[in-house]
Amino acid sequence: MTLARLDGPHLILNRDRWCCAIGRGGIRADKAEGDGATPRATLPLRRVLYRADRGPAPRCAVPVEPIGPNDGWCDDPASPAYNRPVNLPHEARHEELWRQDHIYDIVGVLGWNDDPVVPGRGSAIFLHLARPDLAPTEGCIALAGPDLRAALTAGLTGIEVA
Repeated sequence: MTLARLDGPHLILNRDRWCCAIGRGGIRADKAEGDGATPRATLPLRRVLYRADRGPAPRCAVPVEPIGPNDGWCDDPASPAYNRPVNLPHEARHEELWRQDHIYDIVGVLGWNDDPVVPGRGSAIFLHLARPDLAPTEGCIALAGPDLRAALTAGLTGIEVA
């Protein structure tokens, strides 16, 4: 497993060091839905999703899948689909993966609260593209486009958040 290490506002992989954004709630060991925190954990990279209409598939060590306009992710702790991909429209609260902005043009699905899923422990923890100003996320880890592609190409398979 090729792990990157989160060090303050930097993601470090081998000798590469990239500025990144983390959750507006900081880093928490007791991550909960809606707290805006990035979980303190070793987060395996499960797979990478991307918008084929906005760029080529990233090269990476994990499975890569295109997303479409009907793809979403359930973030409703009361739903049986909590912290899982869903088809839209979906009756429970959810995120749309096909966004007008570009932050989900490349989305690494990080292994948080998925084996098993515990309602309320946090959902949709992704590695994705950062906003141009590196604004905080809702709990995800975000990198600039060239940096995210470089990390994936370098064989990234997980992130250690300490």
